[in-house]
Amino acid sequence: MHINILTFEGFNELDSFIALGILNRIKKSDWRVSITCPTPRVTSMNGIVLEAQASLSDVAEADVVLVGSGVQTREVAADASMMAQLKLDPERQLLGAQCSGTLILAKLGFLGAIPACTDLTTKPWVEEAGVDVLNQPFFAKDNIVVVQ
Repeated sequence: MHINILTFEGFNELDSFIALGILNRIKKSDWRVSITCPTPRVTSMNGIVLEAQASLSDVAEADVVLVGSGVQTREVAADASMMAQLKLDPERQLLGAQCSGTLILAKLGFLGAIPACTDLTTKPWVEEAGVDVLNQPFFAKDNIVVVQ
């Protein structure tokens, strides 16, 4: 199983590092967890520079894709060329989003009638994308999970 943690410029360290740390504690020989970025290096919202372990082209083959949050998620969601690289398939993949990462799934059209959970800053942007936002920390339906 290959798990990609999507990590963009301005990323929130908590989302990417905690997911990476917890998932790498599951010691299964067929598991691989990768920080996946649009460029070879990205810088966090607090100035930490991180080297990518995988590129956006790898997400199409991943079994699980987790979309992290960050202070530039709105810019990422508005970047048509970057969004076009995110070849995700909720029929075959497990998709998850944390906080503002929910906006990415909304803009890709994966939420539609599925309500979402997100942080208060991102809530109006997700609603602008036509998705109802729940006042709860977690929601899952089929292969899609969104958390606050």
